[in-house]
Amino acid sequence: MIENLLLLWLAALPLMGSPGPATISLAASGSAFGIRPSLGYLGGIIIGTIAVLLLVATGIATALLAHPIAGQVLTAIAAIYILYLAWKIATAPIKAARTSPDAQQSPETTPEPTPKTTGPDFRGGVMLAIANPKAFAAIGAVYAAHAIAPHSLWLDNALKIAALALVIVLVNSLWLVFGAGFARLLSDPRFGRLINILFAALLIASLAMALLSLS
Repeated sequence: MIENLLLLWLAALPLMGSPGPATISLAASGSAFGIRPSLGYLGGIIIGTIAVLLLVATGIATALLAHPIAGQVLTAIAAIYILYLAWKIATAPIKAARTSPDAQQSPETTPEPTPKTTGPDFRGGVMLAIANPKAFAAIGAVYAAHAIAPHSLWLDNALKIAALALVIVLVNSLWLVFGAGFARLLSDPRFGRLINILFAALLIASLAMALLSLS
């Protein structure tokens, strides 16, 4: 059983943790807005992806995606939200650079405060995760190809759901932290804008790759 569990994780980590609309959006949100403002979005992505996992485990996902209209609606929702999110990240205001504590500022040299913006929220994370075509494909492939306790159907399903839920929490959290690592460069307006636009472009590219994989 332990060997089967390890094989499941070895297959799930690279497949479910690879760049896709949800993971790239988390990195982009972490870079543009920081970890704390993105925690709600992270929670939404995790809850939504676990919901996809449950749909796969119960067989509902297969019936849902087999319906052409349902699949097209999910794809359209994901595409619209990802394009909106890419625009929001690309246009996010750049944080002003911190000044040295020893530096004396005059009213003339005091930088103007950066306009406050809010990152993507919990509801957006849930919506993107449930409408994310990569989530259905990756989770479905791993779930169907592995068994942890083949002699007991209910135990096998329970263990796979728990094991893959752990992977969902881990990989999405790591992508958020990875993106937040770029935040230190955002004090420079040029680098900050460039990184935001780069992540927005990667987000759109991940959407295009997901759509191509469905065709």
